Amino acid sequence: MDPDSAPIEDARHAAKMAKKKAARDKIMATKEGEKGLIIVHTGAGKGKSSSGFGMIMRCIAHGMPCAVVQFIKGAWDTGERRLMEGHFSDLCQFHAMGEGFTWETQDRARDIAAARAGWEKAKSLIRDPAIRMVLLDEINIALRYDYLDVAEVVAFLTSEKPPLTHVVLTGRNAKQELIDIADLVTEMTLIKHPFRSGIKAQPGVEF
Repeated sequence: MDPDSAPIEDARHAAKMAKKKAARDKIMATKEGEKGLIIVHTGAGKGKSSSGFGMIMRCIAHGMPCAVVQFIKGAWDTGERRLMEGHFSDLCQFHAMGEGFTWETQDRARDIAAARAGWEKAKSLIRDPAIRMVLLDEINIALRYDYLDVAEVVAFLTSEKPPLTHVVLTGRNAKQELIDIADLVTEMTLIKHPFRSGIKAQPGVEF
């Protein structure tokens, strides 16, 4: 770039950013109040549970009571479970209810019983107005295989969730009924994954 043109480019950039800030400030001025959100993280890409646990860590950092119910990975010794139970149990309840993925248990009745127990625990946590966020990790898997009735879950979230409680639901293949009632839906897109190159799941990345 010509050194003589640098001041002109800087001025253009400043003017562009000032215009953008004014537009953003105008939008922000119309936003007020708070609402407990229904948040869905789905899709084939990695990061659904990780994002949910990131939100839980934000709650902990703000001193907000929160809770986690794991519907599938309960049999795993995960890093997030160690962290929550070892350091933040005063702010975050952690309930590992699942017994592994469906191909690990190979017992539909057992999977349904575990999912039902997880959902009953989830309902009691969500009903507690002192708990500001509840993460239902991998509940979409339980819903996908009809271990839980999506109509029941939707009805509960729309009628019994306290107004300021956030509920985060993770797992691929989220059902449309859940997406329809959600306030925030993010779909993780798979582009590359090391597992396809023969690399196994690793601590700190996968669990």
